[in-house]
Amino acid sequence: MCCETMLVMEAMTRDVVTIDASATVFDACRTYKEKKIGCLVVVEGGTCVGIITERDLIERSVCARRDPDTTRVREIMSSNVKVVYGLDTIDKALETMRQYKIKKLPVISSEKVVGIITMTDIAKARPDLSKRFMDSWVKAQWRD
Repeated sequence: MCCETMLVMEAMTRDVVTIDASATVFDACRTYKEKKIGCLVVVEGGTCVGIITERDLIERSVCARRDPDTTRVREIMSSNVKVVYGLDTIDKALETMRQYKIKKLPVISSEKVVGIITMTDIAKARPDLSKRFMDSWVKAQWRD
């Protein structure tokens, strides 16, 4: 199936791990450790309000010397998060990732988080795109 017609819902991870915006940074770190994941989708009342990555934890908490027991996730999360919908195409997800230089997109349905799609998910679903896609812009864009 071509990436223009493959849908996000066909490649996304359904078991997305969320955390409430009012949780502490320590809670986020504990969840990372227990779930062994790459990001947490931040919610308030089930609605996606941000995303927190390991980089957010390091730069906005540890390096800023913020107390993980009192600092709230909402204080260090990346807000204005970009999202996609399950019926969007993989091509649309890739374009959003490229435009905003991001690697993960929460998947939304009726304002609720129903999954997440990552570069890894896309590479698994479309291995034919993986090397060409990564070489063409990901490596040049991100400086991890």
